Amino acid sequence: MSTILVTGATGNVGRHVASQLGAAGLKVRALARDPGRAGLPVETVRGDLTEPATLEPALRDVDSVFLLWPAFTADGADEVVAAIAGRARRVVLLSAPGAEAPGNHFHEVERLIRHSGLGWTFLRPSGFAANTLGWADQVRRGVVRWPFGRAARSLIHEKDIAAVAVHVLASAGHNGAAYVLTGPEQLTQAEQVRVIGEAIGREVRWEDQPPEEAREQLTAIWGSPEFVDGALRTWESFVTSPEVVTDTVPRLLGRPALTFRQWAADHAADFA
Repeated sequence: MSTILVTGATGNVGRHVASQLGAAGLKVRALARDPGRAGLPVETVRGDLTEPATLEPALRDVDSVFLLWPAFTADGADEVVAAIAGRARRVVLLSAPGAEAPGNHFHEVERLIRHSGLGWTFLRPSGFAANTLGWADQVRRGVVRWPFGRAARSLIHEKDIAAVAVHVLASAGHNGAAYVLTGPEQLTQAEQVRVIGEAIGREVRWEDQPPEEAREQLTAIWGSPEFVDGALRTWESFVTSPEVVTDTVPRLLGRPALTFRQWAADHAADFA
């Protein structure tokens, strides 16, 4: 049986991908910087995408790779893609909407994969519901202060992203596909906060934060002014042009996509 290598295996999505593949009886190997602390129910080996030389042992006998690019730039992606192409047959990349347009690192990683000789499938999820965990401290205080409360998003549960990845990795017919994955509904950021409050049984208010103030705070956290500016522009655009909703998740999985309310219930303990 061929092996599937899962990168980013200790993250929100990768952990579910590795676990679901293992539960399906497939031979899976997880990549982690510290295998001893990964806590995964599958074979876990040491490796780091920022150190391509560490990938060789992990790629032995690997047929397919779930690739989660870990950086805000494509620096080093050429070496990683070359290493994967030297061993594996195909790659499923966790990419992002807008990657088809030049000017972002996902576009460059996709370009390298397209020209690598690998079979490929690109998953382009909408905003991750899990990103709202960044509000947890504010939720506990009862007020979330963030920019663009009227920005409407189609946030997706990380379990749905993982389920689609597992479906694609375990079945044929997805070569050359770029799937835009979303949740089943549009909720403004202020509405998301209300739903989180209902999930934990506590009233939580929204307060709009000036974008300039948010820019300063997020740059200190994320370290990339360009990425912060891009995020702020995107959130602002969702005020007048809400994030799209697609039918890709139900079409591929044969069930409805999980709602943000279901996500909030799953993560209530993280906000309590």
